[in-house]
Amino acid sequence: MRTEAIDPPDLTWQRVSSKYLRLRLITWGITAAITVLVLSLPLVFVLLGWWSWPPLWLAIGVPAVVLLLELWELLLIPRQVRALGYAERDDDLLVRRGIIFQRTLVVPYGRMQYVDIAAGPFERSLGLCTLKLHTASAGTNATIPGLPADEGARLREQLSARGEARLAGL
Repeated sequence: MRTEAIDPPDLTWQRVSSKYLRLRLITWGITAAITVLVLSLPLVFVLLGWWSWPPLWLAIGVPAVVLLLELWELLLIPRQVRALGYAERDDDLLVRRGIIFQRTLVVPYGRMQYVDIAAGPFERSLGLCTLKLHTASAGTNATIPGLPADEGARLREQLSARGEARLAGL
């Protein structure tokens, strides 16, 4: 279902890199493995007889529920990545995200204070970066993750130049 408030007509969305899906899956795997292993420790201690509490059903149930939630998140990750996008217009930048609760953020170029690029070790290994737009409003969270590094650098320079040009009128 298309909603014009979220997805304006005649607008071409730029999608993030397909490598970003791989990055999300890697970080999901690491986080899920650590979480399930830590929550399974009471089960191991109960089975070895080192602990008498928690009861066996609880020691099995908590990691099982968390594992199911992690698997649900795994199913959502590809759709979440496909839902990310941005569009450059003459006076503003639109950033889109969300599957169930969709959100489109409009950032006027004249309201941008600075543009930041960040890249962690996993992002750098895949040639990706995250672009963050900082505005006068503290509540604005304009972040575009999963950009190819060269596209992130181009976008940073272009947005900075457009921001400086529009800032003169304020």
